[in-house]
Amino acid sequence: MVDTQAIQAAKEHFGVVLEQQLERVERLKSAAPAVDFSSVPTIEVGVMGGDGIGPYIAAEAQRVLEYLLREQVASGKVNFRVIEGLTIENRASHLKSIPDDVLEEIKECHVTLKGPTHTPEQGDGWPNLESANVSMRKELDLFANVRPVRIPAEGIDWTFFRENTEDMYAVGSQGINVDSDLAIDFRVITRPGSQRIIEAAFEYAKRTGKTRVTAVTKANVVKTTDGNFLNLAQDIAKSYPGIEMDAWYIDIMTAKLLDPARRNEFQVLVMPNLYGDILTDEAGQIQGGVGTAGSANLGMQYSMFEAIHGSAPRMVQENRAQYADPSSMLRAGAMLMEHIGFPDLGQRLHQALDICGQYEREIVMTGRSTGATAAEFGDYIMSTVEDDKVGDRWQTYVHGN
Repeated sequence: MVDTQAIQAAKEHFGVVLEQQLERVERLKSAAPAVDFSSVPTIEVGVMGGDGIGPYIAAEAQRVLEYLLREQVASGKVNFRVIEGLTIENRASHLKSIPDDVLEEIKECHVTLKGPTHTPEQGDGWPNLESANVSMRKELDLFANVRPVRIPAEGIDWTFFRENTEDMYAVGSQGINVDSDLAIDFRVITRPGSQRIIEAAFEYAKRTGKTRVTAVTKANVVKTTDGNFLNLAQDIAKSYPGIEMDAWYIDIMTAKLLDPARRNEFQVLVMPNLYGDILTDEAGQIQGGVGTAGSANLGMQYSMFEAIHGSAPRMVQENRAQYADPSSMLRAGAMLMEHIGFPDLGQRLHQALDICGQYEREIVMTGRSTGATAAEFGDYIMSTVEDDKVGDRWQTYVHGN
């Protein structure tokens, strides 16, 4: 028998969700222009440890970045500050995914470097809080999740542009159990949200000399939301002559990233939030594990840089946290330096990570006492970056010349 009261309650709930999202669309249309870091007297960089291994790898990344940016720090152009309180314990005690005082301090920074945070799940004993990442992306409007994956020896140089504030994640905590048999979640794709991530992907391709942008959807089945995203990508592509745009479905795309005959053809890939979450983890694993991959979360006023993996609480429980691989946070740190106006330093750090992690491997991370500590790997990276010929070494490994 149909429960009319349950249906009416679900309609009212859905109405609230619609009103919230329509208000958000209006805010997107009136967003302020991007920050010009060249005109900022002091660039404030916040560092948040997060949970589990997060404080260990975040601290190591901060140490390396402060070393690379030592001239800028000394001159007052860049200032690092540690932001406490983004731990699961503190978030649970406040029943907020980002406590108000922590969010206020984050907003005092232009950019933040963030360690992984724990997201509560059914049955783990923590309150049902929204992901801190999702909340931060929404609160700061960090609409573009940019994740590079580089394997020079195999000709792989991918950059993923994952929309960061919409899709299943926009209202992930606002689903409804209509009755004991029917559960509904909501998916949100907007034209302004899609337009800015697609344009960001094409602008990046244009700026870096890339010749191909691949849109990833499931528009053959999810015809409205994915269909709108794909149609908009096709329209935007017309404004970028010289850049080829093609489209793939998410299921076959996951397969093609594993196809040696095809995968080095992809360059810049753009997609809605959920598909990007899945695909970039796969790509990170291909690179050498999600522990090697960093990401940027870019907005017009704020940006946050982070590892793409989880907090690995078991490593802390087993007293192995000092052996956690900081590569992901260092990759994120390289992207941070590029973003705030120091691309040469960012590139040198990327090259050092390639050399140390994929080629020379004089120090190896295993996550256990059989390998190096995060600090030892950080020292290895810094000594490599300091080599005046690091670019030549990288060219030799990659191109053999």
